[in-house]
Amino acid sequence: MKRALLALTLAAALPFAASAAEGVSYNYAQAGYAKTDGETKYTDSDGWAIGGSYAFHPSFHVFGSYSQQKTDSYNFGTFRVPGYDVDHLRLGVGYNHELSKRVDLVTRVAYEHNKSDFGSFGNYKLKGGSVEAGINGSLTPNWEGYAFAGYQDYDKHYDGKFYGRVGTLVKFNQNWGITADAKFLDGGEKEFFIGPRFSF
Repeated sequence: MKRALLALTLAAALPFAASAAEGVSYNYAQAGYAKTDGETKYTDSDGWAIGGSYAFHPSFHVFGSYSQQKTDSYNFGTFRVPGYDVDHLRLGVGYNHELSKRVDLVTRVAYEHNKSDFGSFGNYKLKGGSVEAGINGSLTPNWEGYAFAGYQDYDKHYDGKFYGRVGTLVKFNQNWGITADAKFLDGGEKEFFIGPRFSF
């Protein structure tokens, strides 16, 4: 956690006059299919997700996402264990510094909230946050890509985890495209997203 915070602090110390690299936009809305491969098969889930970002300054943007997924039901002896709902909310702010005409250095800090709803058995909530840093660039006029390293932690019964996240955006035109994202956490958990994006 200390290393991630140090990286965020160093990046924030860069000149604030920077702007986004050419072809890279931090103004968008997206929605699509979300899937989580948990540490065990009983925590695998899938569903939908929405998200977006807005640049309120040439070097700063706010972002957020919300996903609602459901685990599979399974047999436990003679009993059928039903699946449960898993909701995830992420809200944060990011800083982007232009490294070249096509590449930005990006640092982000976010609030994270997870809720697992077990129906009549109640629910379980985790509140915490994450920090990440990496690069975001325009590989070609119609293709963007990014790679981040990060750390996330929650308030109870959760060991903080480092993660890597990669993603891409293929543009059909100035506004519309298809985006995909993959997050790989310590311990083997993986998160995936794919869906259309509207950039503005």
